[in-house]
Amino acid sequence: MSGDSSSPAPAPASKLQRGFEAAMAACLGVMALAVFVNVVLRYGFGSGIAASEELSRLLFVWMVFIGATAAYPAGEHMAFTSLVGLLREKPALFGVATAVIRVLVVLGCALLAWGAWQQVVVGLDSRSVVLGYPVALLPLPALLCATAIGVMALIELIQRRPLDLGHGAEVE
Repeated sequence: MSGDSSSPAPAPASKLQRGFEAAMAACLGVMALAVFVNVVLRYGFGSGIAASEELSRLLFVWMVFIGATAAYPAGEHMAFTSLVGLLREKPALFGVATAVIRVLVVLGCALLAWGAWQQVVVGLDSRSVVLGYPVALLPLPALLCATAIGVMALIELIQRRPLDLGHGAEVE
């Protein structure tokens, strides 16, 4: 075998995407196992694991925000392209609409991050009832997601990257 490989190294974005997918799969796997074991114990033996519900809730919140973060660069968030699609033939107006959309995304992310940060601070002094983890772990993924999406949208705004109107779903 020769020293040079014919296949290029995976792009950092695809490695990050695979990392997101692995984290979501791990969350889903642990949640499914915890709920399944708890159901079997409750109906089969009349007892259950109290931590199962709390753990499943925490993992579900993390899974949702990891998924939202991973969906943004892939262009998989819900998009209403009807109006902006009409501007495709008018580059100047399309550019203005793109900038306005990205500014609104950054603003929305800033508001979400600010609210999540306040909840993280409040949750630092509280512990969950059963597992005893800091309650700040529940709003933390919202803060991280809002920060990540806000930074990505800001970079797209600065680079003047055009909107991707080629979503997988049918455009109305």
